Amino acid sequence: MRSIYVAGLGPGDGRQIVELGLMELLSRRVDRTGVFRPIARGRRASALIEDRYRPAAAAIGVTAEDAADIYARRGAEELIGRLVSRFHTLERECDALLVLGSSFATDDLPRELAFNARLAAEFGAPVIVVVGAHADAADEIAREMRTGYQVFSDLGCTVLAVIANRVPPEMVVEPDLPVPCYVIPEHPALSAPTVGQVADAVQAKQIQGDAEGLLRDVTGFVFGGATLPVLLEHLVDGALLLTPGDRSDLLVAAAAAEAAGTVRLSGVMLTLGETPTEGVRALTSRLSPGLPVLSAADGSFAVATTLGGLEGRLTAENPRKTETALGHFDAHVDTADLADRIELARSERVTPMMFEHMLLERARAGRRHIVLPEGEEDRILRAADVLVRRGIVDLTLLGREEVVRRRVADLGLDLAGVAVVDPLTSPLRDTFAQEYARLRAHKGITMERAGDVLTDVNFFGTMMLHTGRVDGMVSGAAHTTAATILPAFQIIRTVPGTSIVSSVFFMCLADRVLVYGDCAINPDPDAGQLADIAISSARTAEHFGVEPRIAMLSYSTGRSGHGADVDKVREATAMVAERAPELLVEGPIQYDAAVDPRVAAAKLPGSQVAGRATVLIFPDLNTGNNTYKAVQRSAGAVAVGPVLQGLRKPVNDLSRGALVTDIVSTVAITAIQAQEAVR
Repeated sequence: MRSIYVAGLGPGDGRQIVELGLMELLSRRVDRTGVFRPIARGRRASALIEDRYRPAAAAIGVTAEDAADIYARRGAEELIGRLVSRFHTLERECDALLVLGSSFATDDLPRELAFNARLAAEFGAPVIVVVGAHADAADEIAREMRTGYQVFSDLGCTVLAVIANRVPPEMVVEPDLPVPCYVIPEHPALSAPTVGQVADAVQAKQIQGDAEGLLRDVTGFVFGGATLPVLLEHLVDGALLLTPGDRSDLLVAAAAAEAAGTVRLSGVMLTLGETPTEGVRALTSRLSPGLPVLSAADGSFAVATTLGGLEGRLTAENPRKTETALGHFDAHVDTADLADRIELARSERVTPMMFEHMLLERARAGRRHIVLPEGEEDRILRAADVLVRRGIVDLTLLGREEVVRRRVADLGLDLAGVAVVDPLTSPLRDTFAQEYARLRAHKGITMERAGDVLTDVNFFGTMMLHTGRVDGMVSGAAHTTAATILPAFQIIRTVPGTSIVSSVFFMCLADRVLVYGDCAINPDPDAGQLADIAISSARTAEHFGVEPRIAMLSYSTGRSGHGADVDKVREATAMVAERAPELLVEGPIQYDAAVDPRVAAAKLPGSQVAGRATVLIFPDLNTGNNTYKAVQRSAGAVAVGPVLQGLRKPVNDLSRGALVTDIVSTVAITAIQAQEAVR
């Protein structure tokens, strides 16, 4: 099955989360995905999917206006013929195609249902039926699911699964169908509009706050017309305060309440076209700079009426809501089973996006607890927000709680359930100091000195890992590599039988993933250390789904060169073959002979590694670091790492220029390493 048709039974089913989740599933498995909307209405079709996944093929069949014209002038068969032809043209351009069914903008639902079924049958695409849970009773929702299955089956379609969406939380629905049935509960953050969507609906302008504030979810409304004490009793997290623009006292109170941490509002809507004075705005901006304040020309009643039925939608401009949707889909749909039913084998080519999806998928499957010592850093907080929304790991942040919580509110993030620990005030500090003094007694460390050391977030986080309170640690966004890994050297120490801690980068090229080691830690390893790095790198590669074929790199290939540098690589290669005879290894070998089959055929014919190497071991840090950066910048490769190896428990270092996506990937890698560590 190379195509999937997503079809609903009517409007309001929240089908966008299903479409997004299925596209995520396809992009995890295959290289070239496509998206096709046979009939498009309104704004650019599939905008979110196209912006997020950059599919190899994306198109619409016809616009709704053109469809109506063709149907009126030439009949349904002409319209269907055109759409089938467009579908097959698009399908040839990709490995898997997601077809997005009708949006049910007409009043003639039976005809629209029949049209979707006819298209799916003509396309030869199995259908995933989405039922909006408009009913409150479980038996009614189950009846709708059975109806959806029967409708499409009777009209000649192969139904792959039935999904009931927006079901009341905790409700058990059992439709008893011969295909998998999934129930996705209503999620407040997905059905809630954002502040920006509210502003668009009532044509309000933003007079305070930044663009981040417009992404906050509005989960309710509070009308501010009463006295200040009464208002404060009704302010709740996620609420949008609606109040006449001349009530500056209520605006100041809302900003103060958020600044004090007693409530996290979504924003304030000032009505009647009135705006506060500059002095008031200066005060509220100082109290709560992240609080979005809007001004609408209409009165409070008119604004409330307009917003009464407003629901949220997923857009490319709001990646956090998208992450929430994907996490929610994965939590309630067995994507592995669904992929097997689609018979969607994984592609032999591994693109950067596929590798990233694999990391997140594996981390989520065996959820671990990771500590992030740099909890006051914005990039760390944004990454934590993504990790929480996707349900990838459990997290502890280190930092001053009031600073972290304030910054979380300013950025409009949701870190509910994430622990925040301040090393300066935590009762664990004394416990950790005793253990650290014991571990470092041979170095003359006293309890007093240990207490001082444990004020450092990296030492504190490492002690959390050492004592089993967390499973892994990621740091380095605001610290040097030395500051991140020194505590690990002192406390965690190396795996028995490994003489050296080293690192690898996963280099995600357009069609494959290579492993480079060591490009971050060891300046000039000797032959024994180089052999250790090669064996550790091969184990890391294998653990992350890369078949290890080791190339021990040098400036000469085979027996063509001599000198101390080449001899070191030759000796290290022999050590790898002796210590790990099950591994394929070649060296000394030049980079081109390692990765290019044509060069390999000329220089090392018959080699099992040459031309096919996946693990490339550099002779020194100078060569490795410069090579990975050259490939990253010149070839457009995505470099994931450095990933540390050789430690008894996983600690990983971030580049100080790391992006949020880099941090997310590194945390996922750390979680996967932790899964292996507990076996």
